[in-house]
Amino acid sequence: MSDTSRSTGRVLTIWTPEDKAFWETEGKAIANQNLWISIPALFLAFAVWMVWSAVVTQLPAAGFKFTTDQLFWLAAMPALSGATLRIFYSFMVPIVGGRRWTVLSTLSLLIPAIGIGLAVQNPDTPYWVMLLLAVFCGFGGGNFSSSMANISFFFPKERKGSALGLNAGLGNLGVSSVQFMVPLVIAAGIFGWFGGDPQIVQLADGGTRKIWLQNAAFVWVIPIVVTSLLAFLMMNDIADARSSFKDQAVIFGRKHNWLMCWLYLGTFGSFIGFSAGFPLLIKSQFPNVNPLEFAWMGPFLGAVIRPFGGWLSDKLGGARVTLWNFVAMIVGVIGVLQFLPEGGQGGNLTGFFVSFLVLFATSGIGNGSTFRMIPVIFMDEAMEAVKGKGPEAQAAAVKEGNMMAAAVLGFSAAIGAYGGFFIPKTYGMSLTMTGGVHAALWGFIGFYVTCVAITWWFYARKGAERPC
Repeated sequence: MSDTSRSTGRVLTIWTPEDKAFWETEGKAIANQNLWISIPALFLAFAVWMVWSAVVTQLPAAGFKFTTDQLFWLAAMPALSGATLRIFYSFMVPIVGGRRWTVLSTLSLLIPAIGIGLAVQNPDTPYWVMLLLAVFCGFGGGNFSSSMANISFFFPKERKGSALGLNAGLGNLGVSSVQFMVPLVIAAGIFGWFGGDPQIVQLADGGTRKIWLQNAAFVWVIPIVVTSLLAFLMMNDIADARSSFKDQAVIFGRKHNWLMCWLYLGTFGSFIGFSAGFPLLIKSQFPNVNPLEFAWMGPFLGAVIRPFGGWLSDKLGGARVTLWNFVAMIVGVIGVLQFLPEGGQGGNLTGFFVSFLVLFATSGIGNGSTFRMIPVIFMDEAMEAVKGKGPEAQAAAVKEGNMMAAAVLGFSAAIGAYGGFFIPKTYGMSLTMTGGVHAALWGFIGFYVTCVAITWWFYARKGAERPC
């Protein structure tokens, strides 16, 4: 390695991605290697995080006597714990190191994967145990903050949007993969005697069939172990990325940190909340439909399109893309409202589903665009403070800008993840209090209006405080 990229073991002691010569000769290959190991690790984190969204729809058929409200709690709890853990995880990469934390956080996924696989085999498993396992699924949710913060250190400013979009977008495929794979893997005893006995499900026509619900969790165990090993052997820590919690905590006094948290709650919060609640929402509104046959399509679309949001924002500007994206999300919710059943009657499943596809697509694009905004905002702030000063001050500003951006990326990801709790619970509350989900959806529209206003005023309008 050259002097610009000296390393000690798996630690990069000098890392200068903004140096174009270094980037083209050495930096790009190292950064991409870390990115392409980070992606499957994040994929598995999302898969474990969202496994309940698919499993809960099968629990009644497997003999579990839980109420609808209890099932919504099981679907929502991983998001609540994951969002809370993200606050902690968001500061861990600069403290522990990206490689080390990726290994530890990925291995932690074994706890819910094995625990769920054991618990669902017994319909007498207490509800509190199931709720605790749902909390443990939050380990997967926490990983997003640390993963995005880590990858942001490896790429130069002009490539951050695309890199973060790929990491998050392909990682988010774990959500749709769970919902797609669960009906397939639970249909056969793919693990033989090791996988346990099947559950007997009563069919509507009076017949029965066997399912292995435990496979929904067990199927992730081997990939978790393999990916953790790859991260240990092939990823890097960046010495210059190290900083204390105290250094990072300055973001709590920055206005743009809180504004971006609000906007990311509107984009990623919508994506993960809609994903967590979609199967149960379909089942509650269209009882004769099997939601797992097609519910996975929404999260899949949102995940696949996220890199496009990052790429488009690199070309057009994150604020412009974010602004019009929130407008489109309002239109999507209005569409859902038009096709909902009234009092359990009517409704149009096709229109309902297409409207939700619009919401998943726009939430995915918005995920990419908001995460492109953050590095630009905080790097520009740092460089503006040293304008006219020498190379040493500018180098320090670059380091500070990267550190601040990484901390905000992680923290905003934590706040955004609470959408995965609030949206399913809002559905449940609306159903309990009004008998429908119309009130919840009107509330979402009101929230998106505030996101449009914030994006326009602070970032998108002519003369905005921090155009990006």
